[in-house]
Amino acid sequence: MAEGRVVSGRRSEMARSRLCLAGIRPTRPRLQLAALLFGTTHRHVDASVLFAEAQDAGARVSLATVYNTLGEFEKAGLVRRIAVAGERRWYDTDVGDHRHFYVEAENRVIDVPAGPGAPGEVPVPPEGYRVAKVDLVVHLVRVDGWRPEPSDRSDTDG
Repeated sequence: MAEGRVVSGRRSEMARSRLCLAGIRPTRPRLQLAALLFGTTHRHVDASVLFAEAQDAGARVSLATVYNTLGEFEKAGLVRRIAVAGERRWYDTDVGDHRHFYVEAENRVIDVPAGPGAPGEVPVPPEGYRVAKVDLVVHLVRVDGWRPEPSDRSDTDG
């Protein structure tokens, strides 16, 4: 993609199709951001990275629009928010179940290679890295009709 040129053509049509299938109205900013976000292989981005890419492509969107659009894409199931400590909100275009490494010093997220291993097992880090700490977050949804007993509630359940 040439600098200063908003994404068009095949990538734009693919973005339009993806948004429509997800029930999202394909406005110009959403189309531009979707074409940038989904135009390559699966990736991890935060709003500031996507905003910079949009500016380089000539898209006229604000940082607030990028945050809002990522939130809309998340609600529609197009991206998945990654639970990482810190102020940045990371999003993954691969919405399937998989694990991540967070490289603190580089402030980036990378996929753990698929392979054998129990969900709670610490994966082997890439060459040149060591594990600093492990935070396991398992995301749950309530089973329809199930109600917790008062003794089932934890102190942090709110």
